[in-house]
Amino acid sequence: MTNSQNTGLPVSGYRPQSDAAVEKVQKNKAIEERVLRLFDELAIDPEVDKRWLAIGRTGIEQGFMAANRAVFKPSRVELPEDWPQ
Repeated sequence: MTNSQNTGLPVSGYRPQSDAAVEKVQKNKAIEERVLRLFDELAIDPEVDKRWLAIGRTGIEQGFMAANRAVFKPSRVELPEDWPQ
């Protein structure tokens, strides 16, 4: 694996990321997708409580989002009102 930097997203607060950081988040995304597909299967089962399934899905999505933010560490952004006049 190289130690190059990947260009950050064209969104304020996101910086360039190392190959290692991108690889970690890619692994997280693959695991998240597998879990969400299991939830998709549960969603078509009429015996499954859809309300609790939605709560569980939201928790999974929030957990992975938090883990990915922990790796990418986006920063706060400056706003026009922060600039000297």
